[in-house]
Amino acid sequence: MRVRFRGTRGSLPVPGPETLKYGGNTSCIEVRADGGGLLVLDAGTGIRELGGELAAEGPVSCDIFITHVHWDHISGLPFFMPLFTPGSRVTVHGPGDPLNMTGIEAALSRQMEYPFFPVRTAELAADIRYRTLAEGETVDLGFARVTPLLMNHPAPNFGYLVRCDGRSLFFTGDHEPFSNIYSPGDEDFNVYEALVAERRRAVLDLLRGVDLLIVDGQYTPEEYRLKKGWGHGSMQSALELARAAGVGMAVLTHHDVNRTDEDLDGLDAWLRARWKDRGVRFELAREGMELEP
Repeated sequence: MRVRFRGTRGSLPVPGPETLKYGGNTSCIEVRADGGGLLVLDAGTGIRELGGELAAEGPVSCDIFITHVHWDHISGLPFFMPLFTPGSRVTVHGPGDPLNMTGIEAALSRQMEYPFFPVRTAELAADIRYRTLAEGETVDLGFARVTPLLMNHPAPNFGYLVRCDGRSLFFTGDHEPFSNIYSPGDEDFNVYEALVAERRRAVLDLLRGVDLLIVDGQYTPEEYRLKKGWGHGSMQSALELARAAGVGMAVLTHHDVNRTDEDLDGLDAWLRARWKDRGVRFELAREGMELEP
């Protein structure tokens, strides 16, 4: 299994001379099986370059797994060239919308409707299929097995466990550590605390021992204290999750839009000093970085 980071940024793309090292494109991860099978995690702006490379090869077959439908995770899909290539087969998997009682296809097709986009999904040339997933439902692609787990975010958001070629990775998508919204002594504190503990266990049970954890680490601990409830974790909480789950390696992604390469270099050095000899291997995600878990 080979993993390549096509987009590492959160919220919106920030191209420019100050983001060349870690990248300015939003969330997208390419996963290749040794036998050539392809799956893609998220369809942020980073999927555009991948699509251009695939289209140059002719018709392709691939599966795209969307963590959630916030713009930074889907806005590259209308520019994914295999969608315009006759003979290509693209299956889009992801969570449904419980509020509007619609599947993954509704949110993704709406962004290509008038007046937002000049080409409608009905005009695309590829064979495009949609699969709305339920938590715990394993998708068998033949070359890989993918299992979704609900994470903690203001929109329905799946983390994905990918098993491929005898190796495993877990991508959290956007995730904030579970915590109790009530204070001790409140009437609902104990009931909610039990729910929080259950969700924490569910995450740890699925992550335990994975070879590669790709995790939302957008904030510093100081930033997180000011932005609790926004749906993202801190670099500290990301590494604590990695240590608790006993993962082989953690990669922190969804970098804040305001971080320059210099900022991220500084935070990387700070983390390495703080986490030295604590039993966690980690990297900050860089656009174009390739790993073989």
